[in-house]
Formats: sequence, structure tokens, C-alpha cells
Amino acid sequence: MTESQNIEYKSNWRDEYLKWICGFANATGGKLLIGVDDFGKVVGVEDFRRLMEEIPNKAIQHLGLAIETNLLNKENKQYMEIIVSPSSLPISYHGVFYYRSGSTKQELKGTALHTFLLRKMGKTWDGISPETGTIAEIDDLMVRLWVRKALDSNRISTDVNPADLEGTLQNLNLLNEHNKPKNAAILVFGKNPLKHFTTAYFKIGRFGASDHALLFQDVVEGNILTMADKVMEILRSKYLASPIHYQGLQRFEALEYPEEALREAILNAIVHKDYTGAPIQMSVYNDKLILWNPGKLPDDITIEILMKKHPSRPANRNIAELFFKAGYIEVWGRGIAKILSACKQGGLPEPVLEEFAGGIQITFVKKGRVVEKVVEKVVEKVVENLTAHQKLIINNIFANPKISAFVLSTILGLSHRRTQENIKKLKDKGFLKRIGPAKGGYWQILERP
Repeated sequence: MTESQNIEYKSNWRDEYLKWICGFANATGGKLLIGVDDFGKVVGVEDFRRLMEEIPNKAIQHLGLAIETNLLNKENKQYMEIIVSPSSLPISYHGVFYYRSGSTKQELKGTALHTFLLRKMGKTWDGISPETGTIAEIDDLMVRLWVRKALDSNRISTDVNPADLEGTLQNLNLLNEHNKPKNAAILVFGKNPLKHFTTAYFKIGRFGASDHALLFQDVVEGNILTMADKVMEILRSKYLASPIHYQGLQRFEALEYPEEALREAILNAIVHKDYTGAPIQMSVYNDKLILWNPGKLPDDITIEILMKKHPSRPANRNIAELFFKAGYIEVWGRGIAKILSACKQGGLPEPVLEEFAGGIQITFVKKGRVVEKVVEKVVEKVVENLTAHQKLIINNIFANPKISAFVLSTILGLSHRRTQENIKKLKDKGFLKRIGPAKGGYWQILERP
């Protein structure tokens, strides 16, 4: 048996191991085996009689914990088993809170300690109120929008009165005992959530051949109720191509990544984000799209479990409840399954889900496209024939074949006339071809003759 979330080996006893007992109690409980080396081999304890009496007393004295201590024998060697049950109250050792995570003991500080103490009190971060928040900061139009969506989803009573702003917030349990809005209310319905939560925004960046080649970027701010819609609109209009295909006589312009999968991933990031951490970040490349969200998994949920049917335990319970009632998400732990299914139906490889840099990252990978090879050949192999502005035009047209010259000029920081001149040079050199009219048409990237 190896060390794990609930098992720790120690060859001999030291009083500092009370920190490990503290960590087990603050997490999901566990066993501390004294007289067992790091490889799980029993080496024995010589003074076990004294320790069998001292250790439980020290646990009471320093931690306020009653622990179970058993004497075990293997191959005529005595060793001790200390069983620690999870505590419903936060436990500290000399004023410091420890927590068992994986096979390590962590000292909780700052945001992690704050979140831990809230959880032990049965609360979540989105269920408390900022000191300076007031109902005046709530946008009643957003509340009305939410009510309409919730009614359409049949997830709230039809007798709700959105004109009564305070009453609606009270019924949704979004006001504290002093009638101040909770964090969830300000994030979902607030006029300016950034006033209280400085990282409550969504960053999108378009990159070229490497992470150093940032071509352009956008920041989506405002309440999180409409954030997913805004992000999807920007992706459609500026970042992602919509290849045209036909089924019979019907024309379709689906995004290069399944829209259902992208939207589900974006909503998951918004709902589960740690709003005391960094902003959500989306990086768009020629061949992949990466979405990173600063929100950790529960201790007993791994990536492997997340990829299967699993219980839903959102860190932001109030936000998740509001998004569920509005019909944006389900509460059955099916989000990842929906993403995988949408990618499979769209003919794309299964996205890569991983824990990365203190958060969760999902990477969507494109299936092979001829246009990608063309872009590589045009932009990378004949760079000596293109100016920096012309390469940016090619990359942006690849990202969005229907992009207008006006939008290109804004991205490039050039006048409309200069942008048109560069486009004409690319057409004359055989890199670009215009398909259809100026309005309603699109650009096609060609291999150089």
C-alpha cells in the first residue's frame, strides 16, 4: 500500500506530525502509520507503550481532536495506526490551518484559507456579500432578462414579480441579513462587477505560429449572465472561420469548432471560476483553441472522474443555481460529456482536459484542413515576399474569411485606404481571392502561383 490522500507513513514519531493529523481532520480524514517507512515496509516502533498514551493526549491538548490509536503487529514488529476522522469544524495547530491534499500536507493561507473556512461553515464565496455592495448596483434589466429565461425554461414559479427587485433577490436568497446583495447577485446582475471583483472578465487572444505572436485580443467585461453570449459573438465575428457546406440545396455555415461544445466549455468556465483569482483566458491558434479557467476541482474529483458521469458539486453554488434556472446549464455533471459528444459528432478529436497552473484547461484541436497547410505555406515559407501587415491580413482572414476591410484596418491600426492597398497587393500576388460581393461574400486564401 502506498501513501495517498488518506494514508501517511512515518518511521518514528515526532510531535510535528500533529500537523499531519490536523491536515487529515480538515480534509476527508485518514490514517497515520507510525513505524512504517516511505516504501510501506514495517520497521517497528520501540517506545510504542509511551506513544500509545502520549499521542492521543497531545491531539486533545493541541488540536482539540479525539483520535483512535491502535497497536498493530507484523513479523514480530509493533507499529501504530492513528485513525483521524474528518472534522466538521476547522482545526488549527498553533494557530495554523493545515490541509491534506493528495499525498501532501498544505499550510492554508490567503484565499485558500478563506475558502476553506467558508466551506467548513457551510457557505461558499459567492454566498457572502462585499462590504460596500448595495442593491443600487443591481441592473433591474438583467434581473428581468433572467426571469424571462427562467420562465421559458419552466424552472421558476410563474407568480414571480420582476418589478419587485428587492423581493426577487430575497426570494432567490441573494441578499444577506442586512439586505446587501451577495457576490453572486453582483456578478450575475451587477451594473459593474469589476468594481468589486477585479478579475471578473474574459480574455480572448488570437495567436500566430507561436505564443509570442499575439495578433490581436479582446476583453469581455460586465455581468456574467450575458458574458457567454458576448464571447460567442466575438468568436463568430472575429476569431473563428465558418466553412460553408451544403446538404442538398441548404447552405450551412458552422463554426470550425462545434458551437455547442464551445458554449458549454465557456459556461462551465464562467460558473466554476475562482473569482478571487485570474481572469478566464482563451487562446485561439491556427490549429487549436485553449480555454483556461482558474477554478480547482474538489479533492475527491479527478480529471478521470470528470470525464465520466459524476456528481455536480459547484464551488459557486448560487451562481450555478441561477444559471441552471435560466436554462444555461444542467446540474447533473454532464457538461464535459456534452462537450465530448459535440466534438465527436463534429468529426473533431476528443479535447484534452487537464489541471494546469492552478486551474482547469481544455484544448480543442482541429481536424486537418487544406486551408491550414495553405496558410503555413503562404505565411511561413514565403515570408520574404510579405510585409508584417500583409501577414497579419492573411492570418486574420484565415481566422475569419468574412472579415471586412474596415475591421482589418482597426486590427492593423492602419487607415482604410492603406488596408485596401495591402489587400490589393495580396490579390495581385495571388495570395487572396474574393468570392462573392463586397457584402455577403468571403475571402479565399490561395497558394502562391
